Amino acid sequence: MGDPGSLVTEGRAGERSWCLRRVGMNTEWLLLEDGNEVTVGRGFGVTYQLVSKICPLMISRNHCILKQNAEGQWTIKDNKSLNGVWLNRERLEPLKVYSIHKGDHIQLGVPLENKENAEYEYEVTEEDWERIYPCLSPKSDQMMEKNKGLRTKRKFSLDELEGSGAEGPSNLKSKISKLSCEPGQQVKSHGKGKVASQPSEYLDPKLTSFEPSVKTTGAHVNPGPAKVIELLRKKKKASNPSASQSSLELFKVTMSRILMLKTQMQEKQVAVLNVKKQTKKGSSKKIVKMEQELQDLQSQLCAEQAQQQARVEQLEKTIQEEQQHLEGLEKEEGEEDLKQQLAQALQEYRSLMEELNRSKKNFEAIIQAKDKELEQTKEEKEKVQAQKEEVLSHMNDVLENELQCIICSEYFVEAVTLNCAHSFCSYCINEWMKRKVECPICRKDIKSKTRSLVLDNCISKMVDNLNSEVKERRIVLIRERKGKRLF
Repeated sequence: MGDPGSLVTEGRAGERSWCLRRVGMNTEWLLLEDGNEVTVGRGFGVTYQLVSKICPLMISRNHCILKQNAEGQWTIKDNKSLNGVWLNRERLEPLKVYSIHKGDHIQLGVPLENKENAEYEYEVTEEDWERIYPCLSPKSDQMMEKNKGLRTKRKFSLDELEGSGAEGPSNLKSKISKLSCEPGQQVKSHGKGKVASQPSEYLDPKLTSFEPSVKTTGAHVNPGPAKVIELLRKKKKASNPSASQSSLELFKVTMSRILMLKTQMQEKQVAVLNVKKQTKKGSSKKIVKMEQELQDLQSQLCAEQAQQQARVEQLEKTIQEEQQHLEGLEKEEGEEDLKQQLAQALQEYRSLMEELNRSKKNFEAIIQAKDKELEQTKEEKEKVQAQKEEVLSHMNDVLENELQCIICSEYFVEAVTLNCAHSFCSYCINEWMKRKVECPICRKDIKSKTRSLVLDNCISKMVDNLNSEVKERRIVLIRERKGKRLF
């Protein structure tokens, strides 16, 4: 009972789901379904297709992948995208999995020149299903089905259209798909009661598909009517202008009736939702009755739309006949028509060149941003290298000036400190004391020697950071002195 959209909402009512909320927008949210992998990119075969209107190459064909790990935690991975994935303002490494949490900020691509924010920025959130559902972006397979339905034209006879009111919404589903709708179009109420003040996100999302759009409906009309009407006004030689005029008037009347039925359906569904919220038990009959009324309104609306489609096709046929008549008149003015076509072709060529130039500028801006990022990385590496060289140079100076034995001019080996506080190698001071029992530096008598383990450990750790030549020379020196001590 009720339309399929309401059944989808009721089936998951009270649930909470994870999604990527588009920053600053109440549309194009990306649903993260439990147990399903979500792919995002501009190519075909992804879960959500993002086609940038500002810079088409900003989003890669398969930009990133979101899925749950073994613990059920949602993760994100940059799938080697050109312009990267940013988590909380930090760029992710390609092909590396990162965990995401509620409140995290996700950015796809980089901001263009003179722009503070990127085009696609999202916030990880967990909301009630009733709050998320109206804001969700359609998946790629849904968009392909919708476009396929729009391109496929089915012809109905007037007898079929008149009997379509009793078929119900399920049988008319393929017919209604011909009349697509603009979600943001405002509808004025022509029925009884006030316009529904309930927020649009709590309404059945399928209702938006019933809202007629002049722009989309116009896609089924031959592109020649504007030209036909202009020529009719200029030449006033049309064969039967009253037929098309009456068809247009009938078309407008039917559109107004569809708008009225649409408004009544919205009001009825708001009433159903309010009753469901206000009543807890014992009012199922009232809800069933209201849903039946809603279904009847929907069936009536479906029939009106099907009839409207038939009138649109009849109008197309009438316009085509008038256009064929005017083609004979246009032959007399072939030269003027040719000039107009050439001017139009030239205008299209200029528009195409302008679009290509804009795309070139956007691509150059991306390249410049990449170059700037590489230069910054290179400068940081050079600074780190310079700091490292400075530390090594300072270490060498300390070793050469403070930690060298004045007797052998080598780094201390088994350093000992005399009673006068001067330090020497153990081997060197022992050899010196065979000749003189006084300090080689201050000439004071040597009364005591103390082994300095601190100096030995410090020198060993500092030598480990020096080049291999210094290490090998110190090892050879220690081995020689140990050998001399044995003999």
